[in-house]
Amino acid sequence: MTMKSLGDPFDSKISLIHDSRCSCEQCTGKQFEPGTKSHTEALEAQADKMVRDTRPRESEFSDAEDVMDRAIESAIVRGIFGHNDASRRRFLQMVGGASLAAALGSIVPLDKVKAAAKDSMGPLEKKKLKVGFVPITCATPIIMAHPMGFYAKHGLDVEVIKTAGWAVARDKSLNGEYDASHMLTPMPLAMTMGAGSTATPYIMPAVENINGQAIVLHVKHKDKRDPKQWKGFKFGVPFDYSMHNFLLRYYVAEFGIDPDQDIQIRVVPPPEMVANLRAGNLDGYLSPDPFNQRAVYEKVGFIHTLTKDIWEGHPCCAFACSQKFATEMPNTYGALFKAIVDATHYSAKAENRDEISKAIAPTNYLNQPEIVIKQVLTGRYVDGLEQKVHDVPDRIDFDPFPWHSMAVWILTQMKRWGYIEGDVDYKAIAEQVYVATETGKVMKDLGYEPPSKTYENYTIMGKEFDYTKPEEYIKSFAIKRS
Repeated sequence: MTMKSLGDPFDSKISLIHDSRCSCEQCTGKQFEPGTKSHTEALEAQADKMVRDTRPRESEFSDAEDVMDRAIESAIVRGIFGHNDASRRRFLQMVGGASLAAALGSIVPLDKVKAAAKDSMGPLEKKKLKVGFVPITCATPIIMAHPMGFYAKHGLDVEVIKTAGWAVARDKSLNGEYDASHMLTPMPLAMTMGAGSTATPYIMPAVENINGQAIVLHVKHKDKRDPKQWKGFKFGVPFDYSMHNFLLRYYVAEFGIDPDQDIQIRVVPPPEMVANLRAGNLDGYLSPDPFNQRAVYEKVGFIHTLTKDIWEGHPCCAFACSQKFATEMPNTYGALFKAIVDATHYSAKAENRDEISKAIAPTNYLNQPEIVIKQVLTGRYVDGLEQKVHDVPDRIDFDPFPWHSMAVWILTQMKRWGYIEGDVDYKAIAEQVYVATETGKVMKDLGYEPPSKTYENYTIMGKEFDYTKPEEYIKSFAIKRS
C-alpha cells in the first residue's frame, strides 16, 4: 500500500497525511461527477499525483532500508513542524525543499541518525502487517498512526483493516488473519481465560483510550432521565466482553435496576447503533463514539450521561495481540508497540485533535462527518437536550498505560455477572495479560514518564474499589448474578 507518510518530506506539493479533504480513491472510495466542486478537487489531487509519481513510491524503493530512510526523514521533518503538515508545506513554499534539507543537514547528521535508528531496533522479522480496527473514535491512535506516519516511522508497512464488530475482530485475530488488533480491554482477559472463545494466551500492551463513551436514549425518552424509569427498556452494547456492557450494568444496578431481569441488553455492532435507535429496536445504548454524537447529529437520540461521570478515567479500548506473535516476532512486535504508544501520546495532546479529526474522518477509516468526530475529540459538543455547547476536554482521552488494577476491576465484573465462575486468581491473570512493566519501558524509551506503580484503587459512583479485596467487592453488591 502506498502511504503518503512516506512521500518526500522536502516537497511542498506533497501531503504527508490523508485527511478529510483528500480526494484519492482510497480516502473517498467513489467517483465524482464532472463539473462538481468535488470533481475539481479530484482533478487538482490528480495533478498533485502526477508530481508525486515522478518520485519513487514505497513499492519502488530499492529495499526496506530505503523505506526506513524515508520514514526517518519524514519523522524528523514532521517533528520540526510539530506534526503540522500545513505549516511544513507553507514553509517549503517560501524557502524551498533544498534549502530546508541543507539547513537540516548542517545541524542534524542524518546519515548517523538513520544508522543509529536501524541498529537500535534490530532486523524486523516481518514488515508488512495487518491490524484490525472497529471504526470508532476509541481506535484513534491505531487508525491515525497509518495516515500520519507513526507506523512508517518505526519501519513498518501496516494495513489497517476496518472490521464490522468485536466478534469478527476476535475471530480474525484468533485465526491469524490479523497480526494484532484494536480490542476492548476485557477481550484479551476473556480470550486468555477461554470465556466466550477457545482459551488462547493474549497480551494487552497498551490501552487506547480512557473515557470516551456515553449512555444515549431515544429522543422520545427525554422525560425519563431517572434510570428507575427504565424498566422494560431495550439497550444495546457493542459486545458482551466490553466496558460498555459492564459500565451499563454497574450504572443501572446502582439505581436498583437488575440488568438481567428489568431491562434487555443486546449486542449490536457500533455502526448499527443509530439505525436501531431510529427504528425503535432500541430505547438506548451505551456505545463508543462517534455513534453517541452521531445520534445527536441525526436528531434521533440525546446524551443521558458521559461514562466519565460514572468512572472518571475508566479504560475502554486497547491494542492487543497473541502471546505467540509477541514471542515469535519480538522486533516486529516491539516496533508496532512503540508506534502505538507514540501515536497514543500524540493523540492525548489537545492541540492535535483538530488535525486528527481530519485524518480519521475519511471513508476508509471512520466514514463520519468531520464535525461529529471533532465534537468527540475536542469535547466541545451539544447533547441533544440543552441549547448550549458543552466544553469537556477529557470527554475522551488517551493514555496507553495498562493498569493491573483496571484488569482486576474488569474481572470482578465478569464474575459478578456470571461471565466467569469459580476461583479466580485476579492478580496473576491481570499481570499475565496487561503487560504494564513492558509498557513502562517502552514509554521511557520514547521519552514519556510511566506511572511508578501498576495498581491503584478507584471510586466509581461513590463506591470505593479496593484492588486487594476483589471477592469482598463482588459480595458487597446487592444486585448480581446469583
